[in-house]
Amino acid sequence: MSSAVHENVKNYYGSRLETSDDLQTNAACVLPSKPLAKTACEALKQVHPDVCKRYFGCGLVIPEKLEGCKVLDLGSGSGRDCFVLSKLVGERGQVIGLDMTDEMISASQKYVQYHQEKFGYSKPNTVFVKGYMEKLSDAAIQNKSLDVLVSNCVICLCPDKRTVLSEAFKVLKEGGELYYSDMYASKAVPDSFKEDPVLWGEGMAGALYWRDLITLVKDIGFSTPHLVAGSHIVVHNSELQRKIGDVKYASGTYRIFKLPQNSTKSKALVTYKGSVPDCADCFEFDSSHSFKKNVQVQVDAEMAAILQNTRFSTDFDITISETLDPNENATPQVCHLSPFLLADKLGSSVKQCSKTGH
Repeated sequence: MSSAVHENVKNYYGSRLETSDDLQTNAACVLPSKPLAKTACEALKQVHPDVCKRYFGCGLVIPEKLEGCKVLDLGSGSGRDCFVLSKLVGERGQVIGLDMTDEMISASQKYVQYHQEKFGYSKPNTVFVKGYMEKLSDAAIQNKSLDVLVSNCVICLCPDKRTVLSEAFKVLKEGGELYYSDMYASKAVPDSFKEDPVLWGEGMAGALYWRDLITLVKDIGFSTPHLVAGSHIVVHNSELQRKIGDVKYASGTYRIFKLPQNSTKSKALVTYKGSVPDCADCFEFDSSHSFKKNVQVQVDAEMAAILQNTRFSTDFDITISETLDPNENATPQVCHLSPFLLADKLGSSVKQCSKTGH
C-alpha cells in the first residue's frame, strides 16, 4: 500500500515535525467556527499535555451524541482526538485510532492506560492500529461495523481520495456518519504541487477542490455533504506562499451519512425534542440547519432521511409531508457548502490558540 507520497508523509509527521509549531500554516491552530460542546471541552482538558503537543489537525472534530458508539479515527496521529472520543463514547463504546506511522502509533499507545484510569474505566476502550486509509481491511476493520468515522486534516495527505472515501463507506453501518475536517483548495491544484514534498506534508498538494468533494461523495453513495464549520488557512512561510501563488486554502468540517438504499424520499415536518446531549435548547446540525426545541420546521427529503435513519432518529418527531419524485434534486445550494464563503461570513481566519489544546 505504501507509495512515494505515503513515505514522504510518514517522514514528515513521524520524524520531521516535533510539535504543531513546526507546521508552516495555521492549520493546527484554526479554531472551529462552531463552538465546542461543553462535554468535549471538559474531555479535552483531561487529555495528557504531551499528547496535545504533537497534534497537527484542524480544530477538534467531535460530532454529537456518541455515547455507546463504535468510532474510527482515520489518521489518529498523537491520539488526541481519540482520547477525547474515548471519554465521550463512554465505557460501553469503542474508539479505534488508525495511523500509518510507527512513531505516532507508538506515541499514542503509551497513553492508553493513563486515559483509562483518568476516565475511571475498568478496562481500555481505545486501541491504536497501524494501517492505511486506502485499505482498512488490512487493519482488521470490518465492513459495516462502525457507527461513526472521524478524521482531522488527514485525507488531504492521501493521493487517492476516492479510495479513502469508498473504504469509509464500506466500513460504516447503514445510518452511520463520516464527520471530518480537511484542507480544501479554492480551485484544482496544479500537478506541479504534487512534486513538492513540503507541499504534500502540509496538505496543500493533496487538498481537494471543495466543489469536487460534492460530486465525489455522491458518486460513492453518501448523502450530500453538510458543511459544519469553515476557517481560512494562512500560510506563514514566504517560500510556500510563492509556490502556491493564487491558490487559497480553507479548513472545512463536513458531515456525510450512509443512508439505507430504500430510505423514503419524502419531505417532512420535524420537531426537535431537545434530547441531544449538550443541545438542550437548540441542535446546530450544520451551518444551514439549526433545530430549536419544540419548534416544527419543514426539511427536504434527504434531511428527513438523515433524521429518520441515523442515531438522531429518537431526537425528533417526524411527520411525512409529501412524497417526492425520486429523481428530484434535493441538494442544497452549492454556495452553502463552501468553507471559504462560510469563513468569510463568520470572519474566521488566523486565530491564536493554545498549542496544548487546554
